[in-house]
Amino acid sequence: MYRRRLLEKTLSVTEKTFPVTVITGPRQSGKSTLLANYFRKRDHSFISLDDPSVRARIMDDPHGFLGGLSRPVVLDEIQYVPEIASYIKIYVDRDRKPGSWFLTGSQQFSVMKNVSDSLAGRAAILTLPTFQLKERNDVKMIEDFLAGSSYPEPAVNRKIDRRIWYSSYLQTYLERDIRALLNITGMREFEQCLRLLAARTAQELNYSALAGQIGVSVPTVKRWVSALESSYIIYLLPPYYNNYGKRVIKSPKVYFYDIGLINYLLGIADTATLLNGPLAGALFETAVVSEILKARFAGGVKPELYFWRSQGGLEVDILIVEKGKVFPCEIKLSSSIKPKFYENLLRWHELSGQKGGALITNSRDALPLPEGIRNIHWKEL
Repeated sequence: MYRRRLLEKTLSVTEKTFPVTVITGPRQSGKSTLLANYFRKRDHSFISLDDPSVRARIMDDPHGFLGGLSRPVVLDEIQYVPEIASYIKIYVDRDRKPGSWFLTGSQQFSVMKNVSDSLAGRAAILTLPTFQLKERNDVKMIEDFLAGSSYPEPAVNRKIDRRIWYSSYLQTYLERDIRALLNITGMREFEQCLRLLAARTAQELNYSALAGQIGVSVPTVKRWVSALESSYIIYLLPPYYNNYGKRVIKSPKVYFYDIGLINYLLGIADTATLLNGPLAGALFETAVVSEILKARFAGGVKPELYFWRSQGGLEVDILIVEKGKVFPCEIKLSSSIKPKFYENLLRWHELSGQKGGALITNSRDALPLPEGIRNIHWKEL
């Protein structure tokens, strides 16, 4: 059964205002399913470029193929034929009717490069990540939040063996995306890099340390990290630039979009190990940051999210910038509220001159906190 996506509301807006809508996102996030359901009651053309024979037909006569399609047209997986964007531009310039072309792609770099070159000003760019909490009904308790999968298939189908699913997903991803993007012949070191990043989720990214552990150069690790980011496996949270407290931190923090993938990579198989282990806090922080990030994507806007750390070690986990205002949040895996949890928020108030903010916790306490700070239970994200 189809699970409605929050991005559909934004899609209904871009359909009325842009001739082209591009939806990017990780493999298996539901891009094809979303568009197939969105147009299920309307006449349209749905073309999957995953089929080599279809790709061959298009490139043999692109004008003849595209010109014969009834609008709206859905072209699925355009990363396989990125040059098709230049042909779509020709049709758009002839007729800029909104809602004519819908493109999906799983490789942000190749898709966006061609969109930027050919469809600038003509296309709305949307991102469909894996499920948000509001799109799932399998998350009841904190154990589900930290042990489940946000990929649609394993989240919806309880009969799927997640260990086998993630193993197959990674093999497909590594073979089809990473080899194509980086032209890697040996994948062992890359897989080692991925597992080391999983163990460092919610930490500052140290390229030199990673390169030293793997035995490769720093530029190589940077290429790998860029590929993981462009294919929506990881997200790099940048530091916030200001003069508050002489901030000197320049490295981003690394987060994964999906907690289930981290658990698979690190071999965490039971909730007791997960909740009581040394990574519990980092996993909770990762899950929360992922939810905040996905909510911004659902609204069709580029996320303005940061972290902040001063020279003296004062840190705020995440800063959400919206309409010129900065909303600071501290993330704590705790079922109770303690004054020390919001000490850094109060210090941020002193330095920035801005009040408010939030604790994001496992507590449902609604007790009043100082200076406009409020507690938010993770299920309210």
